[in-house]
Amino acid sequence: MITEPMGWQFRALCRGEDSALFFPPHTLETREDKHDREGRAKAICAACPVRVECLDYALEIREPYGIWGGLNELERRLVLRQRERRAG
Repeated sequence: MITEPMGWQFRALCRGEDSALFFPPHTLETREDKHDREGRAKAICAACPVRVECLDYALEIREPYGIWGGLNELERRLVLRQRERRAG
């Protein structure tokens, strides 16, 4: 449960960064460009003091886009599936 909605965002290392780093462009990007963009975003997440809160938030609201808490869309879907299997 989120006790302090969005409060963690003020402490996030991505704050002030270009959001294009964390979200796919509106045009097609090559696999190499995607890998590079996501790698740079994930490097910021790896050092972030609120990475866990960010990931928990994205999982809770089932955020469909972008890098949140160091995971991309597919990686978050896999985490959710694993949780559902364990609960089921």
